Amino acid sequence: MRPSLEQQVTFLYAENPEECWRFYEEVLELPLVQDQGSVRIYGIDGTRAFVGICRARAPRASDNPRVVGGVVFTLVTPDVEGWHAFLTAKGVTLPMQPTYSEAYRITHFFFNDPAGYTIEVQRFERPDWPAI
Repeated sequence: MRPSLEQQVTFLYAENPEECWRFYEEVLELPLVQDQGSVRIYGIDGTRAFVGICRARAPRASDNPRVVGGVVFTLVTPDVEGWHAFLTAKGVTLPMQPTYSEAYRITHFFFNDPAGYTIEVQRFERPDWPAI
């Protein structure tokens, strides 16, 4: 029998974590659940998932999230359009409008955090995606 998993944390590394901490706290308005000095961990609304922003020990190897070791941090919401408007009002540069992907049956858009990580805001447009 497989042991249970109760939570999930994704850790992202930034050379300038202070700028990223401000972005995740003030722009995305994620709740800070733990400050460990060189790492801050933020909660994702109503879930058991978290994102930790850590001080990096070296520069980013690549800005391409689709290479080995690349990361796309995806936030799932029923209100993709609302998030787009919210981030636009906060002055975040958003290179695309919310777009429907027939291949994946999702509505989504991408942008980058101050450390260059790709963030996706997404809604699944398919009945087989599990609800919370």
